Amino acid sequence: MHEIEPFSNWEYLYDAANDERSPFFKRSYSEFECHNLIYNYYIHPLWDEFGAYTLYVKILYANYEEHYAIIEMFGEWNDAVHNDIMFFKRNIIEALDNHGINHFILIGENILNFHAGEDDYYQEWFDDIEDGWIVALNFRQHVIEEFELGRLDYYIAFGGVFDELPWRNLKPDQLFHLVNQQITKRLNP
Repeated sequence: MHEIEPFSNWEYLYDAANDERSPFFKRSYSEFECHNLIYNYYIHPLWDEFGAYTLYVKILYANYEEHYAIIEMFGEWNDAVHNDIMFFKRNIIEALDNHGINHFILIGENILNFHAGEDDYYQEWFDDIEDGWIVALNFRQHVIEEFELGRLDYYIAFGGVFDELPWRNLKPDQLFHLVNQQITKRLNP
């Protein structure tokens, strides 16, 4: 687990630790000392903790002019026991929303499991972003099935073209415009 690193090819474009509007502003990292755990396994020290027990993130890019953020996720997303969405909403999303971000791209290739709970925070998040959207990219099939069972499709767009989007080959603005185009197609078929 400690070898799974956040995507780093956009670091020359954006670094959340250097962004004064980021919830991770001035955070320092060790390249060598692991201290966070998932399932009693140490994880790479570049993942950011935000209060959840087994869920970590990395804000890969935030564009305040175009109002979007790209967030990579790692671990177990557990709303049933730990209410991870509450920590995610309060500690990450609200900080970005306060600076005008209302389009969220969540990258979930490294989400190992999802356990649904109540949908209150998802509804609140969806209501807060008004003209924005939330998209889940490349989540594993069993996680998507849990999203569906939790009825998160009311709030988050996932599945279809969002299941295997080759986002690593794109620049952040290209990814945002591609996802926005797909959302527009879904809303206006």
